[in-house]
Amino acid sequence: MSNIEIDAKSGFCFGVVNAIKKAEEELAKGGMLYCLGDIVHNNLEVDRLEKLGMKTINHEEFAKLKNARVLLRAHGEPPSTYQTAKENNIEIIDASCPVVLRLQKKIHDKYDSERDNNTQIVIYGKNGHAEVNGLLGQTESSAIVIEKKEDLEKLDFSKNICLFSQTTKPLDGFQEIIDIIQGRMTGDAKFEFFDTICRQVSNRIPNIKEFALNNDIIFFVAGEKSSNGKVLFAECKKYNPNSYFITTPSDINPDLVNKTASIGICGATSTPKWQMEEVEAKIEEIRSVLI
Repeated sequence: MSNIEIDAKSGFCFGVVNAIKKAEEELAKGGMLYCLGDIVHNNLEVDRLEKLGMKTINHEEFAKLKNARVLLRAHGEPPSTYQTAKENNIEIIDASCPVVLRLQKKIHDKYDSERDNNTQIVIYGKNGHAEVNGLLGQTESSAIVIEKKEDLEKLDFSKNICLFSQTTKPLDGFQEIIDIIQGRMTGDAKFEFFDTICRQVSNRIPNIKEFALNNDIIFFVAGEKSSNGKVLFAECKKYNPNSYFITTPSDINPDLVNKTASIGICGATSTPKWQMEEVEAKIEEIRSVLI
């Protein structure tokens, strides 16, 4: 029987590991613990922590809380969240990723120093994403969010531009945005850019390519809400057409499993190792009854 391999470089990134560790430590103390938004874009992991006593809330519910304990996930939050907590006597358990916090400070400092120079603060990222909302808050929501190159029409290339990136965006996409802006700047306008992409996340793409090429069949495990999962799965599919997106072991089509193919199991930065191990066990179970 040929091998089943779990990608050693898949699974939670440092920021998510830290957030879940903090959640488990706080839950062990007892009492109610709220989490502002899904701690990770993975329903199974959220369900696991909720069974331990954590309750996920949205920003509207957060604004009505008083005298409570609330965990902030790795994505980071805008200043308004901390202000609400102060006003409502909410104890914040801050699990914001250090990489995100450094980026927030960079954007805040640049906004402060450039607010009188008509400089356009630009964020390459996904509109509405939790991290991007936190970054926008550093500029009093004045920054311009660019999701794709067509969005660059929002910019005035005759005025100064300062470009940042959401930490989980692909490096090649960021470079394309840089090249286009540089080519369109006019007059004496200045263009600055800061590479704020997390290498622990961006390096997943070359790794996932190699992993996909080295296996006959790929089962990519992630939650349906995971943006990172969608990006990485697209890379798998590009290099190995026999790649399948699944969320739980029950999603596996038994007809895809045989005894001769090498099967690779990988996942997003929001996929826990235990979930990939459950998929491995299911594949072994299917194989055990094959003739």
